[in-house]
Amino acid sequence: MSDPAASRPAPLAPLSGLDRYFGITAQNSSVRQEMRAGLTTFLTMSYILFVNPQVLSTAINIPNAFVQLLMTTAIAAAFGSLAMGLIAKYPFAQAPGMGLNAFFAFTVVQGMGVPWQTALGAVFISGVLFVLLSVIGARQAIVQAIPNSLKFAITGGIGAFLAFLGLKNAGIVIANPATLVGMGSLASPTVWLASIGVILTAALMARKITGAILYGILTTTVLGIVTGAAVYAGGTEGALRSFPGFGGPFLGIFGTPIWPSGLVGQMDIAGALGLGLLSVVFTFFFVDFFDATGTLTGLSQRAGYIDAQGNMPRARRLFSMDGLAAMFGAFMGTSTTTAYVESAAGIGEGGRTGLTAVTVAVLFLLSMFLWPLASAIPAAATAPALILVGALMMDGVRHIDWDDIADSLPAFLTIIVMPLTFSIANGVSLGVISYCAIKLLSGRAREVSPILYAVAAALLARYIWLTEG
Repeated sequence: MSDPAASRPAPLAPLSGLDRYFGITAQNSSVRQEMRAGLTTFLTMSYILFVNPQVLSTAINIPNAFVQLLMTTAIAAAFGSLAMGLIAKYPFAQAPGMGLNAFFAFTVVQGMGVPWQTALGAVFISGVLFVLLSVIGARQAIVQAIPNSLKFAITGGIGAFLAFLGLKNAGIVIANPATLVGMGSLASPTVWLASIGVILTAALMARKITGAILYGILTTTVLGIVTGAAVYAGGTEGALRSFPGFGGPFLGIFGTPIWPSGLVGQMDIAGALGLGLLSVVFTFFFVDFFDATGTLTGLSQRAGYIDAQGNMPRARRLFSMDGLAAMFGAFMGTSTTTAYVESAAGIGEGGRTGLTAVTVAVLFLLSMFLWPLASAIPAAATAPALILVGALMMDGVRHIDWDDIADSLPAFLTIIVMPLTFSIANGVSLGVISYCAIKLLSGRAREVSPILYAVAAALLARYIWLTEG
């Protein structure tokens, strides 16, 4: 197969300082094309402005939590995208990651009882580890130790977890004392509104409408408002109520950005270190490490940055940027900030340089002036986004060799354990441990990297330590 870069026409001389800094003409692009690509990427991932606060507010109990988390989400996304665009000069956007926010809220804070400030400290430390491993060039070596079957399974398992969470938030799946889980009432406003949202958003995605998830959230919200569906919190005795309406000037949807004072600088690094590097810190690091590295590698391949030998320019800077973004995001008060696979939409629109990511950053900053609009977004409208993002993340499981039990069983355990135990960490851990054990006992020990055996041993020691504790 020929190198796609070889077929490109010879680049022209740069037209301006901006052109020269980002190498826009050198990539046979234009400022207009890069900005259009940035807008496309923003539209495909802007749902995180509503979904991330929805998830994290279940674990972070502070006054006006949703609005503060929306501000922090926008700021973290803007910083991460700016770092990627200005320093690494790649067209990849960053924001607080889906799945990682659920792990933060439901597994670490609610499940393990870890204070949210300490969990933020763990996120910060994991970011430091990302940067260190990237700078010394060790990141690619560790990634190569993980078999593709587990990489695909980790992503698919997080997708299953997100979908389960979305179904729960929609009221479609409910607790049942006899069967653990059961089907919610179809007459419930949250169920029928979320169901319509799933179908509508999926139809928009099938038509390849840019920003389909965002449009699905907004359309479902409007439907809930105009029908008077009781899907909003704040009713009497904890009951749901209809939309209470906007207030204030400018139609009630514009407002001055609010500084998230209840979140900024609240991370407890000392407390996170006290938990032990093999527990929460390690799991944050492990879960995001493979997801982010796989995303960055895949996007680089799609953008034409990887040559025939698998090399990419500014690789250490590229891999360092998600670590830097995670550190800054933790300081601002949000879960792990990471590269977004939705950046592929902007690449599809012709984005090839860091100007695309910078455009995304500017749009996230502008979105901070629309924070009153977030109060109109009910959980029933964001649940479809969780379900559909989960479905998209299952794509990679088709690449698993299901005929080889030594590969397929660990992959299956990784995927199924995450939603059933409501823990991403358990799925990742059992997948790695079972993979190494099966390979070792089936006489195929040499197929596993010594690095992965060390990781499995560390995970097994963590379970033993937690049991004894």
